Amino acid sequence: MELQSLPVNYLPIIFQMLVALGFVVTTMFVTHKIGPKRVTKDKLTPFESGIEVIGNARTPMSIKYFLVAILFVLFDVEVIFMYPWAVNFRDLGRDGMIEMFIFMATLLAGFIYIIKKGALNWD
Repeated sequence: MELQSLPVNYLPIIFQMLVALGFVVTTMFVTHKIGPKRVTKDKLTPFESGIEVIGNARTPMSIKYFLVAILFVLFDVEVIFMYPWAVNFRDLGRDGMIEMFIFMATLLAGFIYIIKKGALNWD
């Protein structure tokens, strides 16, 4: 029995997208219309995490913060690659185990290199 992909089969998806979009637009419109509108000087001042802004936004900033963030994302993505391996652990057998040890050794070597270079030091 061969399955056919017809435009009619996509109607439930389109309907769900329209309902979701309608909900978002309706919610935003209603909250904008019935929400409080008290504008004060304190509400209009910019802030960062509850702290008042000091200085200019164009002042140079240390790159170490961004480096740590990029390294976190890099190692986080690397860990994501381990999930499919863990799910198929028994099917992959000994070869899969050896490949994962090579993968983890490469990660460990990169992590040791980062620590030796001092990329995680905030001084």
